Parts: sequence; C-alpha cells; structure tokens
Amino acid sequence: MDKFGFSISKGRQIDYDFNNRRLAEYIFEKEPSFRLCIECGGCSATCTTANFTAFSLRELNILIKRGENDQVRNNLRKCMLCGKCTLVCPRGVNTRNIVVLAKNALQKYDEYEI
Repeated sequence: MDKFGFSISKGRQIDYDFNNRRLAEYIFEKEPSFRLCIECGGCSATCTTANFTAFSLRELNILIKRGENDQVRNNLRKCMLCGKCTLVCPRGVNTRNIVVLAKNALQKYDEYEI
C-alpha cells in the first residue's frame, strides 16, 4: 500500500489536567512576582544566551506555567544567570530568581515530587 507522502501528525493540544504543575505552584509560592509575568518577551529580547542559542526565557516561563517540566529541565541549563532579564522586565518580575528556584527544585526532586 502506498502512502503517497502523507502521514498523520501528532495532536498539538495541551492536556493541562495531565501536566504536572507542582513546579509552577512551588515557584508561585516562593516568588510571587511570577504571577505578574505577561509573557511580553522583553526578557528574551535582552538575553545574552538567546543571542547565541535557542534559549527563550519567555518560552521557559510559559512552559513552567503549563507544567511541561521535561522541556523546562532541558532549557534551564542554558541560562547564565546574568540578570539582564530582571532589569528590563516592565512588570518587575524577578526572572533570575525564577530560574534559580526552578533549577534548585528540579535538582532536589524528581518531577513527581515537586
């Protein structure tokens, strides 16, 4: 049977009920300014790491809030903790502390214990 070059794509919907949002809840508790983030992208625009790699702090914040912790774990290593993101945030979000909290939480616990 010929496939004619077509294939069925994997579904793109996000199942928020299935995702583990404990990391986000932990960060909300320790850094209340995280709730103020509107994902404007100012942090990503000034990020030194983003100029040289495929790192985006804006995307990282969205992934944390969605509970997609596997992708968060893969991207956290890229951050150099320079703090430029914190300086330019129009809402005063302490993005540097968010990265530190996420790194510490993921190092201490497995994804299911956060």
